[in-house]
Amino acid sequence: MSTLDWIAVDWGTTHCRAWAMGPSGQVLAEASSDEGMGSLKPAEFEGALLRLVGAWLETATVDVVACGMVGSRQGWVEAPYAAVPCAPVGTDPVIAPTVDKRLRVQVIPGLKQVSPADVMRGEETQIAGALALRPGFDGVIVLPGTHTKWVQISAGEVVSFRSLMTGEMFSLLSKQSVLRHSMGDGWDGAAFLEAIEETLSRPEAMASKLFAIRAEGLLDGLPPATARARLSGLLVGAELAATKPYWLGMPIAVLGADGLADAYSAALSAQGIEVSRIDAGQATRAGLTAVRHMQKETT
Repeated sequence: MSTLDWIAVDWGTTHCRAWAMGPSGQVLAEASSDEGMGSLKPAEFEGALLRLVGAWLETATVDVVACGMVGSRQGWVEAPYAAVPCAPVGTDPVIAPTVDKRLRVQVIPGLKQVSPADVMRGEETQIAGALALRPGFDGVIVLPGTHTKWVQISAGEVVSFRSLMTGEMFSLLSKQSVLRHSMGDGWDGAAFLEAIEETLSRPEAMASKLFAIRAEGLLDGLPPATARARLSGLLVGAELAATKPYWLGMPIAVLGADGLADAYSAALSAQGIEVSRIDAGQATRAGLTAVRHMQKETT
């Protein structure tokens, strides 16, 4: 790949994605694997990366800019957190140890908040990309996922953020609790929004509302798609109740993949909030590219 300039990598807990980048910022090729941080020991990361991008390499040393859990304490190399308020990727990346001379791997640090205690890895790069795509944005960026992030942005900096385990709770309840017997494919958008309103108006009743999903399935034949949407709505409603200071009266951008981002956009729109969307993959590449440009400017 003679026009290869550098490689962008998004390395999470369960998956790894890589893009071969050209000198003008174009994507020349992309690849992905299920060799995430959770399945690797520190000494195994280089081999996993070579299996993914080795076909792109020739003899020259290539810069690799990586974000995500690859920089965690259990990752390839620990990249210490930068403390907010700060620019999302203002701290220099950490160089990961390599044997293959064709690789020079730079790992982007995450962000930390001292009080209330919170951390993020990977999302800081997406935030940097979002700000590169939308210069001058002031408001709140929502990143739905296993651990959803609500991030306050002002003057190009992350001022504060909150993480909520809504996605993980949905996964646990839908797959490992008694509610697993009620779940099915499909989606009931009306049931989702109704459940959000129920939790926003009476958050103290959520635990009983959760069990009612199972009871209605047994007694009234609640459709599995409706049960799934109600479970999601009850949990997202609790999240909206907890994050109201972040979204009430604020410009909101939802940054995520289709499906989950659609659900959050619908939930916020139902509260009268104007919501814009940012594609997660595009933001990730834009953030990695921003770090690449910063590194070139300082060398």
